[in-house]
This record gives sequence, structure tokens and C-alpha cells, in this order.
Amino acid sequence: MDRRKFVKSTLLSGPVLAGVLPSENASVMSSKKHQQWYELRIYTFASDAQRQLTSDYLEQIYVPALNRAGNKNIGVFTEFQPQGPGKMFLLIPFDSLDSFAALNGKLPYDAAEATHPAYDRIESSLLKAFLHMPQMEIPEKKDRLFELRCYESPSEAAGQKKIEMFNDAGEIDIFKKIGARPVFFGETFVGLRRPNLTYMLCFDDMAGHDACWKAFGSDPEWKKISAITEYSDARLISKITRTFLSPTNYSQI
Repeated sequence: MDRRKFVKSTLLSGPVLAGVLPSENASVMSSKKHQQWYELRIYTFASDAQRQLTSDYLEQIYVPALNRAGNKNIGVFTEFQPQGPGKMFLLIPFDSLDSFAALNGKLPYDAAEATHPAYDRIESSLLKAFLHMPQMEIPEKKDRLFELRCYESPSEAAGQKKIEMFNDAGEIDIFKKIGARPVFFGETFVGLRRPNLTYMLCFDDMAGHDACWKAFGSDPEWKKISAITEYSDARLISKITRTFLSPTNYSQI
């Protein structure tokens, strides 16, 4: 399907968004303990043409519609070193579950023809921000590399213990101290491979990534935390998946 026809048909068929999100109580919004929610979508493709079609749709239609609805700081990323067409990652922050629910059915859907779909599949997860980092932190808009890390746990109790390690034991603070710029930390409430948590870090480049992780591993506070038996990886983590991402030129993160 021609990309221009696809974008035009979606613009014509999608509803106009204006004020679809409920307003939040100002006191709640200003509270330091107000925790955001995040939807993390992963688009998979069968071809480069599909990836380009989806990218055009996100850039020209979907992200602007989210912004009009009151959702800011939308992240759109591609794999740093893709195999084949690669994947696209969409990160949408919400101020509440009501805000998330209010968007259901309100945004324009892609209008690609069934014989020429714009993607293969969409995987979607709903995450709640950690208490110690309740709001997304937007890195400076310059050359940057993102690392998305997912920690799967062998049980829900182990998953909660790992979250405690980030929140209460000070692991998030160590990341900030050594220059690995956290974007978000989230517990997966709905999604694949639960129980798990997902977080994103930002670096200038791969050399900066390597330097930060080396500094993290040798940090005195981290050595103290990691030496605590109840926080050992063998107890709390069954699998780690990491993905390096590059922001698209229209990503707001």
C-alpha cells in the first residue's frame, strides 16, 4: 500500500482528539509520590516496507494525536543494530489508569489494507512506575543511546524483592551517581513473561554505556548491596533481556 495513501486515509478516518483525557487533581499531580503508568509497545515487521509504513503512521498521526490528548514525552525507538527489518518500540506515559482507559477507542487506528498490513504483530505491556522514580525523566536531546532492560523473576515474591532493591536499597541512586541516566523504571502489571520489571537507561554512545556499567560494578555502595544474600541475582532474577535502542527523529524522549 502506498505510504501517502495510508497516511491520508488514516487522517480522514481517525476521530479528532480534543480533551479526551480526564483532568488530574492538581495536588495529586504535584505529589512526589504520584506514580506514572507506562504502555510499552513493540511492533514487529515482516519487511522494511512495513516498518516504514508504521513509522510514517506514528510520526504523522498517532504521536500528534497522543499529544493533542494530553500525553507528552512519547518515546519512539528503533533497534540500534537490527537484524532484518528490526522492531519499533513505542513508550507512552500516563498520569493514571483512568487516563490510560480514556484513550481506549479514542485514537485513530492505522488504516492499512488487510493484504498490505503495516506490521506483523504488536506486543504491549502496562507498567507502573517505581516509587523511588515515580516520574519519567527526559534526557537531553542530543546524540544518545538507550538500553532497555527486562528482568524476569522466578516468583512474584522474588520480583517484589528486586523492586525493593531498586527502591529502598539505593540501586536507582547509584545509576544516577555514575552517569547512567535513568528514563523510567516500571513493574509489569499486564504483559508477557510476568513477573518482571523493565527499565531504560540513556548514554551518549556505546563507549559511554560500557564506562557507566564498569563504574556501576565497582561502586562501593553497589558492592555492599549486591553482597546481601537476600538480594543475590540467583534468588531474584531468572532472565535478563537487554535491547539497545536509537530514538527516531520524531521521538520526544
